Amino acid sequence: MKLTAVISKWQPLRHLGVVLGCTIAACSINLFIVPSHFLTGGVTGIAMIVYYLAELPIGLQTFAYNIPLLIASYKLLGKNYTIDVVIGTLIFSICLDATRFLNAYAPVEDLMLASIYGGVFNGIGYGIVFRMNGSTGGFDILGAIVKKYYSMNMGAAIFAFNCCIVAFAGFLFGIQLAMFTLICMYVNSHITDKVIAGLNRSKAVLIVSENIEDISEAIMYELKRGVTYLHGQGGFSRNERDVAMVVVSLTQMAKLKLIVYTLDKNAFMIIMSANEVMGRGFTMPSKTEEFIAKH
Repeated sequence: MKLTAVISKWQPLRHLGVVLGCTIAACSINLFIVPSHFLTGGVTGIAMIVYYLAELPIGLQTFAYNIPLLIASYKLLGKNYTIDVVIGTLIFSICLDATRFLNAYAPVEDLMLASIYGGVFNGIGYGIVFRMNGSTGGFDILGAIVKKYYSMNMGAAIFAFNCCIVAFAGFLFGIQLAMFTLICMYVNSHITDKVIAGLNRSKAVLIVSENIEDISEAIMYELKRGVTYLHGQGGFSRNERDVAMVVVSLTQMAKLKLIVYTLDKNAFMIIMSANEVMGRGFTMPSKTEEFIAKH
């Protein structure tokens, strides 16, 4: 009951995030992409092709074209996900037509700038939607299916599907606009993955040293980061030792290296990228920080 109550409590905030993401993506399309005669990916891209040829509303088309994909979503991804997709698709379709007036206020005329900024803001919008576990429909559904069954990045999967649309658009509108569209889609997919993964730029570090206790103590007091000991054994010597694991922000890496080098010049370090870190010290105060604050 408690878990259900918590989930219900956060649902409005999640849907608000979906609305925000759809609004940003729709504004990006009508400010940068449509005035430059570019395309977006997926079903919306197909709707834009028809819009350029027959001027049918993009949002209305997008919702209509999503019906077969919504059926596939219901069968493969489940009822709950499909409900979210229907909500996201409806919101996105409404936002697309509601912000159509922005076509007349395009901020840039340069095609390269339009493709870059269109991709950036589109990626931010889609990324927010995906991060809220929502969807704008279309190839987003195919991307979610690929991510679920083949463990691919959602942005990369959608980008692959969109290449087919770019090729078709090249025949209709010329190779130059198709190439700018490809740039826009690439930036879009890259930013989407960044937003989904999180903007925390952190490093996970493994440290092997004969002086591991002093190094760990220095890290906790100088960097205010907790240290976890992992049990290790040398493959050649068979000697058992503790391996220190610590997660630090990117700005703390230089100081961490200095601490380790000062206390043990022969220490062995493995530095790995951590896309997103949750928990004490990153999304809440660490126990080390609380201890130091009290003393």
